[in-house]
Parts: sequence; structure tokens; C-alpha cells
Amino acid sequence: MPWISTVFGVDFSGAALSGKTAWLARLDVLPGETKLRLVDVKPLGLLAGDDAREAVCGYLADKIRGSDQTFWGMDFPFGLPIELELGDWPDQLEHVAEFVGNAKDYGRHLVDRTLQRSGSMHIRRRTDRETKTPFDCYHYRIIYQTFHGMRDVLRPIADDVETAILPFQYERLGACRRIVVEACPSSTLKRLGLPHQRYKQSAGKPVEDVHVQTRRKILRGVKDLVEISPHRRRVLMADSGGDALDAVLAAVGSWYAVRRIDHESFAGDDRYPREGTVYA
Repeated sequence: MPWISTVFGVDFSGAALSGKTAWLARLDVLPGETKLRLVDVKPLGLLAGDDAREAVCGYLADKIRGSDQTFWGMDFPFGLPIELELGDWPDQLEHVAEFVGNAKDYGRHLVDRTLQRSGSMHIRRRTDRETKTPFDCYHYRIIYQTFHGMRDVLRPIADDVETAILPFQYERLGACRRIVVEACPSSTLKRLGLPHQRYKQSAGKPVEDVHVQTRRKILRGVKDLVEISPHRRRVLMADSGGDALDAVLAAVGSWYAVRRIDHESFAGDDRYPREGTVYA
């Protein structure tokens, strides 16, 4: 995709004050090289001017629609398992949008639906199994990201003909101005053989030595893929939650995945265009 000049990575959050922990990384595609260069990484709340989830999601949807020659890797599930019988992907977006209740209620609704159809509480998408994502897409630890990502970010941009959300809209790829895909930093780290645990601190606590050492290993492991200045390296090391680093990994992992895969095969697959693909 030689027309892409900028790659964005989003570490998404579905929390009420998501702007505090959701980050946006911007990377330039270096002309004539395979590397990316990190040029900015900031909390989405700072960029949106408000930490509230509604403001952050609105800012993100507007930012995507207003971008040109861009590629977006976003860390939340884009679709739901076809076993839930919610229809094709546009039907799933409508199902989420029309649901009366919050994200927690929606997760319980999907669990009940799964029990009725399979006798189990959860089903992983095929792509979740293939890329070894930490959770299924409606696990209680991820449902807020799935619910608000699909309802408040993807649905507002899904009808924009200049935006191609893959693997659902491959038919737009020839004439679009921007591409949006699902990313997963943990899956990228696993694929690269890098540490995927103990680099994120919780509850805003100071970063401990174990997290520092793990982050250093990760940054060494991606140095051939992305150029990071000493200043921005310090930002990635200082962010206690590891969310800044995840935004960079979302961008890097999804960008190289999209350059690597067989898109014709993905577009014709019986599952991917209906339930989504993790580009990692």
C-alpha cells in the first residue's frame, strides 16, 4: 500500500473516563524503507480535551473520518462470533447500537445467547484462536472495549465510502483514503516471541523494575520495525499502565500484518468478513 503515509495505533479503553488510559500513537512510513518512525504518542483524553468516554470516542471517529492516506490499527474487537447468529457484520453493528442497556448488560446478553445455542458461556472467534488473543471478544474484561468500540467508533464511520474497515469492506480498498483494522498488542508480542506479560502496571502505581526490564526487552525486539527517539522512548517507559507502548504495538503489529497476509484469501474466507480478523 504505497499510498499510505501515516500509521496510527490506538490503545482503546471502554472505561467511563477512557481518556486517562486510551492512547494514540502516530507513526510515519519512511520513504523507501520498511521501517516506521514514531512521531507522537499521547493520551486520547488530552487530544480530545476531555477524558469522558463519549468525548474520546467522538474525537476518534472524527479523527479517522478526517484523515487521509492513513492506516489505523485499533486495539478492540471489531466483530462477534458467527455462532451467535447475529447476521453479517453490518447486522452486528446494528445489534450493538440498538441494544438497551450498558456494556455489562450486553456481555451478559451475549453469554445467555451463547448458552442457548451451544451450552457454553463463551465462544472465541477463529481469529482469536489463531492469534492467541488474551480473551474472547465478550469476556467481562473486554466487553466494554467491544461494545463502545463497535457502537461508538466503528458504526459512525462504517458508511463512509472513503474508509475501508477490513476485513469487512475489502470492496472499498481500491478507492479508499484510509484503512482501519483490528489490532492486538499481546498477539503481536506473542508472534514476535517477545514478553507479553509483566510490562503493564495497574491502578496507576509507579512502574516497578520488572516492568522496566520487560519494556526494554520489547523495545529491543521491535527496533528493526520502528524508529523511536530517546524522548519518546522515555514516554513509553514512564507510562505506568503500558498503554502508550500498546498504542505503538497496535500500529506496528497491524501494519506489518496487513503487508504480510494474503488479502484475496481473507476477503473470500467464510468467517473473517463476518466476524473479523486480528491483524497482528
